[in-house]
Amino acid sequence: MVFTTPAIGAVRRRFPTAHITYLVEAPAAPVVRHHPGLNEVMVVARPRGLARLRYDLRLAGRLRAERYDLVIDFHGGPRSGFLTWASGARQRIGYALPGRQLSYTTRVPWSRSLVPPRHSVLNQWDLIAPLGIEPPTGATDPVVMPIDPVAAAGVTARLAAAGVPDSAAIIVLHVSAGNPFRRWPTASFATVAAQLALTEHARRIIITSGPSEAEAARSVAAQARAIAGPAADRILRTGEFDLSELRALVGRAALYIGGDSGPLHIAATTATPVVALFGPTLPERSLPWRAAAIASIGVDAGPLPCRPCHQRHCVPGDFRCLTAISPTMVLDAARTLLATQP
Repeated sequence: MVFTTPAIGAVRRRFPTAHITYLVEAPAAPVVRHHPGLNEVMVVARPRGLARLRYDLRLAGRLRAERYDLVIDFHGGPRSGFLTWASGARQRIGYALPGRQLSYTTRVPWSRSLVPPRHSVLNQWDLIAPLGIEPPTGATDPVVMPIDPVAAAGVTARLAAAGVPDSAAIIVLHVSAGNPFRRWPTASFATVAAQLALTEHARRIIITSGPSEAEAARSVAAQARAIAGPAADRILRTGEFDLSELRALVGRAALYIGGDSGPLHIAATTATPVVALFGPTLPERSLPWRAAAIASIGVDAGPLPCRPCHQRHCVPGDFRCLTAISPTMVLDAARTLLATQP
């Protein structure tokens, strides 16, 4: 969803006086809640079973009553396709996917192919190109997620309670373990955390995760502290951060390290250097989309016959695209970026 935020700003420039509404399910709403290009964020629920049908019919009626002139379906799923059609907008733009012939008045070419690699921001931008909007660059149209002041205050209080001094150089290490195609070994995460803690007494390594990866993150923290020995107190696990809090935390960090997942894309909305780990995906597709002056390094296993893949089944069976990324590779990238900072 972060990859749609450059397009929001471009649509605002194209239609400066328009009332622009963004329809989003609740879990992702913080990404766009404070976007300066939006007039309204319409947060919708996701009920199950028959309740979903009843809810979506009511929602369709609400959208139709708004009498939108233009609807852009960035998602492309069956639900968003139905709601786009139900809006009755004069122009409805979406991808030329099977079964969506009636949903859109303007259908944009789409392909499942992962090669040649193309950044996800550009894939989303294709949907606004029919409006006469020129292609973007990371400098002119970066990904955007403004800081939530309440979340920022909460992060400040939490860091103070954890004993993190204001002068500390914070490194955020995000553990992704719920999806096997994002699961860099916990031992590797622990080695990186410990080595970064050992080499600079002013650093604090904050290990974050999503709710489903909390146990893996606790394991990483415990292993890292055991390796770090006298520097163990520089490795912190301070609970879960929601999306707004994560944005605020990374925004004040010296470095972010994590795999190709939603938190990486949120990190890209900051001015913080990023070390991004790519397993089955390619850096060309989702490295931080922002000004080139804000450094990012993608770390991957290099060319493999099975890479990139659609992340449905690991053909070799050993997830070598992840296990071949060594802690040394990640540490080298981290040190390169940290060395550029004052």
